[in-house]
Amino acid sequence: MPRRPQRSVPVVLVPGWEGSEEGHWQRWLAGQLTEAGREVHWADLGDVDDPSLDRWLSGLRATLAPLPADGFDLVAHSLGAVLWLHHAADPGDSPRPARVALVSPPSPGTTIEAIAEFFPPPIDIDAVRRAADGTVLVAGDDDPYLPEGIAAAYATPLKIATTVVPGGAHLNTAAGFGEWPAVLDWCRRDNLAFY
Repeated sequence: MPRRPQRSVPVVLVPGWEGSEEGHWQRWLAGQLTEAGREVHWADLGDVDDPSLDRWLSGLRATLAPLPADGFDLVAHSLGAVLWLHHAADPGDSPRPARVALVSPPSPGTTIEAIAEFFPPPIDIDAVRRAADGTVLVAGDDDPYLPEGIAAAYATPLKIATTVVPGGAHLNTAAGFGEWPAVLDWCRRDNLAFY
């Protein structure tokens, strides 16, 4: 059986609050993709320890601006996934990605003061569909920042395909997600499904 060609488009990584610390799967993913000759862009959010919706949106849009429309993928984690929903609601003239993976977005009802201006995020089916060729959600079934679960919080209201990771918690370093082959496999394949 002939081998399928691997995906080769650039990948934009959008970290969450406090960034993707050393050992985080986004850092591992960036290394794996770079080693394979893929172009990787980190969204320039400025100070990830001090979230600002306006500054983060501006930084995300500046990162996307030089990329080819429908010619890149975007992988966002945690507050970065919520940032994407804000961007999708008002993308301006930013190029749109081919595919988006939103990993572990916190609950729309989050009340953490330091990130309050991000909540509630826009839950707009049409905007999300216009913002990319395809979007998928990924979350643990026991994420402490998403007590109602990914289906109730985002998947059902947005009608988005979803992958639930048993015991995945917040899919971060604390939950043991340093090397995460599933996200690398997603970046290598052309189809939208995560698993």
